[in-house]
Amino acid sequence: MEKKKMETINLNLWYGDKQALYDITMPIYEKKITALIGPSGCGKSTFLRCLNRLNDLIPNVRIEGKVLLDNKNIYDEDVDVYDLRKRVGMVFQKPNPFAMSIYDNVAFGPRIHGVRDKKELDKIVEWALKKAALWDEVKDELDKNAFALSGGQQQRLCIARAIAVKPEVLLMDEPTSALDPISTQKIEELMIELAKDYTIVVVTHNMQQASRVSDYTAFFLMGKLIEFDKTDELFLNPKKKETDDYISGRFG
Repeated sequence: MEKKKMETINLNLWYGDKQALYDITMPIYEKKITALIGPSGCGKSTFLRCLNRLNDLIPNVRIEGKVLLDNKNIYDEDVDVYDLRKRVGMVFQKPNPFAMSIYDNVAFGPRIHGVRDKKELDKIVEWALKKAALWDEVKDELDKNAFALSGGQQQRLCIARAIAVKPEVLLMDEPTSALDPISTQKIEELMIELAKDYTIVVVTHNMQQASRVSDYTAFFLMGKLIEFDKTDELFLNPKKKETDDYISGRFG
């Protein structure tokens, strides 16, 4: 039986008076990749940001319902948001390395969480860059500014930075939308590799990508979860007409 790592229960969200998510109840299984698909503006990224409370940073956002991480509601008052974001990391749509060296980008999180020993930091940086399939390309130029890397390398650096603090869940918001096909393939291979150790939730506009990399897929429309199922089942045998229309290209 697959174990739930996270789960949302009757999750609703408003931006001011405008409701953006409606009663989303959905499991996220441990060490699996869950893809969120649907047309632009359907609530995928908003939902993703609920999973590590990034929406807290937006004024006039109101959230009702529960988001459970190992059966604990992350919106409870006693939850430390910094600790939560260490456990639930995020990789954004556009690569966003910090204006510092490759080494310092990866060491940034561990330093914030108290790692000071140089040997320990060296080990973490090497481990994370290897995990992100970037070590062989940058090991001789770790002091180089991160902006000197290509777009695909920058995105893998951001993944290395996210995993350097050993999160349990990795959220990815369209991580390949700004990348060329070769870089996209590398990131997809990396996601499949990382899912051996991490629970991954990825927002993607690319349905082929969802079918290639994910174990489960959730189809969102107008802020509602229309269908959630194993990826093969959802693409080959959708239960809802809206899902069938979307994946066959009749709208969206």
